[in-house]
Amino acid sequence: MSDTNAPSAPNAQRLLWAGFMAILAAGVGFSIRGGILGQWAEQYGFTMTELGGITGGGLTGFGLIILLSSFLADTLGYGRLMALAFLMHLISAVLTLAAGPAFASGGKEAAYQCLFWGMFLFAIGNGIAEAVVNPLVATLFPENKTHYLNILHAGWPGGLIVGGLASYFMNPDGAKPVAWQMQISLFMVPVILYGLMLLGQKFPKSEASQAGVDMGVMVSQLFAPLMIVLLLIHAMVGYVELGTDSWISKITGSIMASPQKGLLLFVYTSALMFALRFFAGPIVHRISPLGLLFISGILGFVGLNLLGTATSAMLCVVAATVYAMGKTFLWPTMLAVVSEQFPKGGAITIGAIGGVGMLSAGLLGGPGIGFKQDYNASHKLQAENVEVYDRYKAPKDSSFMGFKVVGLDGAKVGVLDDNGKELTRAGELLKKENKTDENQAALATWWADASKTAEADKKLVTEANLHGGRTALKLTSFVPLTMAVLYLLLILYFKAKGGYKAVHVDGAAPSGH
Repeated sequence: MSDTNAPSAPNAQRLLWAGFMAILAAGVGFSIRGGILGQWAEQYGFTMTELGGITGGGLTGFGLIILLSSFLADTLGYGRLMALAFLMHLISAVLTLAAGPAFASGGKEAAYQCLFWGMFLFAIGNGIAEAVVNPLVATLFPENKTHYLNILHAGWPGGLIVGGLASYFMNPDGAKPVAWQMQISLFMVPVILYGLMLLGQKFPKSEASQAGVDMGVMVSQLFAPLMIVLLLIHAMVGYVELGTDSWISKITGSIMASPQKGLLLFVYTSALMFALRFFAGPIVHRISPLGLLFISGILGFVGLNLLGTATSAMLCVVAATVYAMGKTFLWPTMLAVVSEQFPKGGAITIGAIGGVGMLSAGLLGGPGIGFKQDYNASHKLQAENVEVYDRYKAPKDSSFMGFKVVGLDGAKVGVLDDNGKELTRAGELLKKENKTDENQAALATWWADASKTAEADKKLVTEANLHGGRTALKLTSFVPLTMAVLYLLLILYFKAKGGYKAVHVDGAAPSGH
């Protein structure tokens, strides 16, 4: 067997780190978005489910474009696709930043559309980049795919660290946060860097294309029974990892009674993931990729359950550590397994896995976990005090997969949280500028009455939201448990065949872990 670290192209390391930077850009944007959800809720009056729709829309776009780009990767070429990814990132920034003016002229719905489509285009840029860099790295390092795909995807927690720290310093407890527009713009720094790193570079084609495998054979790999099982499992990976990541800092911030501590915990778990992903190679050579995935599923189940029952900052740290160790290797190692078992699929099979994971996160994970919070929070508040619930409920219901609930209004809860300070400040600003705002006026009228009972209401509303977040995490924990069962069945399947081995394009399986 050849040197496992030998790349297949002289510019392999430059392309690897450019890909790393592209994924880091996605992580920065994702992380900062998590930190500004509160600002969006307060400024535009979104419910948790509506915020989940915005974050989920981004992931849905990510998933769709990975699938589409994967079919075009070998035809158009990796270089052209990366140029398109760069362009999408630029346009998404412009559209997202238009939400403020849109709200001023068209109200909440206009702001929602700007943010939804801005996130959607941001995700398209991310999706095109991901559709390129995954098969690219698998091609550049054919004998050590798990190791280098994990290094590539260390860019994701790397971005979460950068974005999380930015959010921490820009959203101080008890003080006015830096404008969300300035925060979200930070993701353009790594975008510009990856653009510069890729200028003038030559890109290889996928292993399958180099071996002359035609498109029909590549597509046929998607319908292999093992591939279908892996697609199903990765849909669960997307739900539990990215769906939960959309909410985790907000929920843990509620548990620890500090959004700032929730963000720091998110940065800590991301740093743990970042470091661990550089050690995937040595681990899989001892226990195989499927063994690593099985352990990850078990740790994910335990970690989410612990988070759902944590009552103090210390317990949150312990629980989040277990959860982070569980989710660290899931995504990149699944990509590696697909690339090793279906090399004839080229960019298509590895792209399908990433696409399905993102679609699941966007359509099910983000909105589903948001809905579970709305559902459990509103039911608890109704059971505790119907009058308080009526005072803080949203004007219309939220729905998810046929289920409906009238959640709590994000704007009203935001006013309650800061005791009307931001509402008063915004009102004074409008008065000084001799302007009027219907949403602002309606909220001010509501608060004039609601402020009389605010002190008693706050305890009940906070407890209800905390209950909603905790319950959502506990329910979500059964997803990684199911994954662990399926990984165990796959281990037994490969054991019956003589053990897990990486397949080469010619169908041979000379190398094992």
